[in-house]
Amino acid sequence: MTMDFRFSEREEMLRKFVREFAENEIPPKMESMETNGKFPIELMPFMAQIGITGIITPTQYEGVGLGYVARTIVLEELGRVCAAVPMAMQVHHMACAALADFGNETQKKKYLPRLARGDTMGCVAVTEPGGGSDVAGTKTTADLKGDKYIINGRKCFITNTHTSDFWVVIARTGEGAKGLSAFVVDKNAPGARVGREENKFGMRGANTGELVFNDCEVPRENLLGQEGGGVGVAMKTVSETGRTGMAAVALGILTCAYEEAAKFAQERVLYGKPIATLQAIQFYMAEIFAQLEIARLLCYRASWMKDNNLRFDTESALAKWYTCEAAATAAKRAVEIHGSYGIMKEYTVQRLLRDAMVTIPAGGTGEIGKLVLGRAALAPFKK
Repeated sequence: MTMDFRFSEREEMLRKFVREFAENEIPPKMESMETNGKFPIELMPFMAQIGITGIITPTQYEGVGLGYVARTIVLEELGRVCAAVPMAMQVHHMACAALADFGNETQKKKYLPRLARGDTMGCVAVTEPGGGSDVAGTKTTADLKGDKYIINGRKCFITNTHTSDFWVVIARTGEGAKGLSAFVVDKNAPGARVGREENKFGMRGANTGELVFNDCEVPRENLLGQEGGGVGVAMKTVSETGRTGMAAVALGILTCAYEEAAKFAQERVLYGKPIATLQAIQFYMAEIFAQLEIARLLCYRASWMKDNNLRFDTESALAKWYTCEAAATAAKRAVEIHGSYGIMKEYTVQRLLRDAMVTIPAGGTGEIGKLVLGRAALAPFKK
């Protein structure tokens, strides 16, 4: 197999367009995002126009269908400016993927164009108050009554709850792990409502909240995939789209941490010379640089494998775990390089550290990632 690490001309053009958009359109929104914690929904038409909202959606459903390497480029460039925006977008893409992979033709035609056009944001609801990693422990129920499912339960820590018109929801229709199913629930369905909005210390502009179902009526035709197939919907969507997405968001944070630390080290003068000449600072920069290069290779490899229909559950877990941890470490180093300036709100690096910490549990905790990696590491020697 030929190994070519160069991006295509089309991919380089995409990076250029998204970088220009991110640098020009997002910064004016960031102060209000930090203050009120709300996603700037007015950006959606612009992101749809340059293909961000429909980046992985097939063209027959009004997407651009450029795939996962292109998606990683998009999320990295957005995250380089403000990680909250790609955080919301990567969950939007998770909903796109769930519908494209498991939806019937009627469901695809009904929901995918709305997501691709940016008419609404995508939302996938798995996590509950009792736990997120234990999908099989889902307590939310969906009982079939005639031609409707009646859903009862609560979902928490869900991205895009308050900015989406419909949600992909995992609920229990039977016993055990094979007793879970996935549904598309309209926000106006009887008995459905959004709950509280969470007040996070990082990713301030990515809306996170609760979904509450009290005898919520969902038409039978809104079952996504087969009854009892909910674990498959959740695991495929999280593993393939969620992990690669969170890795790409963290890659953007890591890129920004590197750039901010390097610029400050060259501009800050102590003892009559830039602090970049000090060996301690150079060691810090070497660590950040190495983490960035490793993370970039891991993220793009996982996305390339997805685009080429290769199994990549281990690779996606590795990319997500390593890049999110590296982003937090690099952001901390960037704060330290800035000294007292690093903890001032006027400087970007303090936000990078807060945002990086949010990526670690999101889209699959670091511990779950290490469980996947541990199994892969031991598998060749299993007796």
